[in-house]
Amino acid sequence: MMKVNEIMRLLPHDYPMLMVDRVIEVDPGKSILGYKNISINEQLFVGHFPETPIFPGVLIIEAMAQISGILGFVTAQESSDNGMLYLFAGIDKVRFKLPVVPGDRLMLTSEVVSVKRNIWRFRTEAKVDNELASTAILMCAYQEKESLE
Repeated sequence: MMKVNEIMRLLPHDYPMLMVDRVIEVDPGKSILGYKNISINEQLFVGHFPETPIFPGVLIIEAMAQISGILGFVTAQESSDNGMLYLFAGIDKVRFKLPVVPGDRLMLTSEVVSVKRNIWRFRTEAKVDNELASTAILMCAYQEKESLE
């Protein structure tokens, strides 16, 4: 299990872009399970949507990408502090099945599908109360921060 401080040591994200509150279990090289608590106190709900707050789909994808990044970092025994990042390289088969609203716990899973050179493919899901909210196949490029500067 990983709490938020350990997650923040792995990922390059901070509030308000950190989308994983806890990792429940991780099997390096295989799969990960974690969650994000959706709170009405999040600033984004001021505008999305004021009378009907719904967590944006793009942020659900970001949460699935972050849980995948944690799996990648744990598998590689690295962290963003070591100068490495997982960057989006592609997103396939994205589906949204259920609106995510304040009070929900977004359960996030990711499985490694393949790793070729520095390109990782992950099969991801987000669920609320065991109902599928979203699925996607994410491709991430594992590369050094220096190459972006």
